[in-house]
Amino acid sequence: MIQTHRDIFFDRRSVKEYDPAFKLTQDELSELINKANQAPSAWNLQHWKYLVIHSDEAKAALLPIAFHQQQIADSSATVVILADREAHKQAEPVFSRDVAEGRMTEEIKALLTKQIDSAYAKAEYRFESGVLNASLAAMQLMNAATLAGLGTCPIGGFKRTELIRQFNIEERYLPLMLITIGRTRQEPRATARLSVKETATFL
Repeated sequence: MIQTHRDIFFDRRSVKEYDPAFKLTQDELSELINKANQAPSAWNLQHWKYLVIHSDEAKAALLPIAFHQQQIADSSATVVILADREAHKQAEPVFSRDVAEGRMTEEIKALLTKQIDSAYAKAEYRFESGVLNASLAAMQLMNAATLAGLGTCPIGGFKRTELIRQFNIEERYLPLMLITIGRTRQEPRATARLSVKETATFL
């Protein structure tokens, strides 16, 4: 994948028009996802899954679900960010690996697991934690794509119920957003941004 020097904070804009002839390979998309996977998460439970809409058939199925937004068809891929509402189930495989590789003791594993079980007894926490942590991975994915010289756009406008049904998404996962990825055909316009003074309060 071609790497370019870009400022991920000021160069990234939401791209709506992509070059339909440009195709990322599965390996190139996997490289981006691997970088997204390095995002932080509560207890390192990694509360996310990705559904990568890459084939022409999958794009055709997604298009009406996403209100026929042309970027779904023209981008190289659309990544569905799934928030894991049962991320506590990740504790055993994640922590056991840390114990086996000497990064965690059994005592710490037991303590953290107890904390997690207590938090996940609350339904609202399952939802809130899934959304919060999966959003970190989503931004990380867009940053990785920006640094690779690619365009992205997060999309919240889609029919969630139909998406779940069409792609057989487990009840455990909440479709949070779509992210289109590809080569920019037309640079999006610059947008006004609120200043630090308008957005931050210092106490």
